[in-house]
Amino acid sequence: MSFVSGLGLNLAVKSEAASKREGPPMPNSKYPSHEAMNPFFEVVMKGLSGLVDGEHYFDTFADDAIFESRYHFPGWPLIIRGRDNLVASLAGYGKTIRVHSADALVVHRSHDSRVVILEYEVHGKILSTGGPYDNRLISVVTIENRKIVHWRDYMDSLAAWTALNPAK
Repeated sequence: MSFVSGLGLNLAVKSEAASKREGPPMPNSKYPSHEAMNPFFEVVMKGLSGLVDGEHYFDTFADDAIFESRYHFPGWPLIIRGRDNLVASLAGYGKTIRVHSADALVVHRSHDSRVVILEYEVHGKILSTGGPYDNRLISVVTIENRKIVHWRDYMDSLAAWTALNPAK
């Protein structure tokens, strides 16, 4: 199994972040195959509050947005072009990882008014082993006309690898 298929690239479950986030909980009926990522979506939407338009995380992306992964996993693309391709790429995440919370949000504003930097953590469970999944992330987000046009994603790759490949 490749690291990417092991990751399933998903983050989800009902989160503590939802209770802390201002406004209604993340709508999930539009993207049911991504519900395992709801805590991730919620913490990000809190960080982007007032900066983007869209009810759901995916709705905040421009149709031609670029999602750039600044980490290397076998089988996972470094660049995903287009909102629809991003939605499709993340659809399998919940088959591998169930995120139950996301927290530790820190929002940094850039000198470039189009750019915001989000720091946050996600916490969940690896479904195949029942083991914990805890990761720290930084996302550098470029926004134009209230839509995300570029997302640069950084995470603790070792934390993900260790959670998905426990010592035997």
